[in-house]
Amino acid sequence: MEAFIRFLEGINEWTGRIFSWTVALLTIIVVLEVVLRYCFNSPTICNFEITKQLYGFYFMIVAGYALLHGSHVSVDIFHERLSKRGKEIVDIISYLIFFFPFCIVIVIFGTYFALDSWTDLETSWSACGCPLYPIKTIVPLSFLLITVQGIAIFLKTLRGLIKGEGNA
Repeated sequence: MEAFIRFLEGINEWTGRIFSWTVALLTIIVVLEVVLRYCFNSPTICNFEITKQLYGFYFMIVAGYALLHGSHVSVDIFHERLSKRGKEIVDIISYLIFFFPFCIVIVIFGTYFALDSWTDLETSWSACGCPLYPIKTIVPLSFLLITVQGIAIFLKTLRGLIKGEGNA
């Protein structure tokens, strides 16, 4: 079980490490746009659209990595008052009732959403006309990665509950 959890976490660890470089590319494009706009008085529509899509890509693709490292926002008003065992029970129930069903719905409907976009070879309405189907494909892919990380967290929590050792 430990090897399987490490495998699942490894998927998001490497996805996060690889695609975190998107920020460097995004920075270069933004700096280029600023130079074109303020030094040469020649702003571009395409750079603006590309930065929006790259930021959306980055934000979504590293969501599983963020979950792996506990970077998602959580409101622990009641959770923090529970014992370790109580927290594990609430986490397991929450993952089963809320997290996994939500992720599965987004993966399924996001896939249909992306397939429709690929079928139409959808582009933006701007003068640049950037393709939208690649970024729409990231929606189900990112939720698949979040689901993978959720499975790893769920298994670790379940193991901790059964063995009485906590979510380690």
